[in-house]
Amino acid sequence: MAIEEPRSIDDRIADAETRIFKAVFPSTTNHYDTLFGGTALQLMDEVAFIAATRFSRKRMVTVSSDKINFTKSIPAGTIIELVGRVDYVGNTSIRIAVEIFVEEMYSMERHQAIHGTFTFVALDEDKKPVRIV
Repeated sequence: MAIEEPRSIDDRIADAETRIFKAVFPSTTNHYDTLFGGTALQLMDEVAFIAATRFSRKRMVTVSSDKINFTKSIPAGTIIELVGRVDYVGNTSIRIAVEIFVEEMYSMERHQAIHGTFTFVALDEDKKPVRIV
């Protein structure tokens, strides 16, 4: 059995980056045929949760979301990419920056549409905060 050397924080941050792709179907859009803001927030929280868990390998819960900027609308019939990256690591908390990029299905056009941050806390079996690293 090989013994693994401890991984550096920088390596763990790089390895925790999480990317998810989704198609924007009409069932997820509002009366303007653009992605519901609440659906975007749900997807962002999900990718942030995965990135936080991949970094910490602990039970994580969302404690806040900060400064979610909706800079471009996301129309039905496009592809979105959600990217979650570790932004800050504390003792028991971690902040994940999330961006949503929108891509036209039939062209090379791509731009950032939404970005924001989500903070998570690591919990033990008794739901008490526990050190992340």
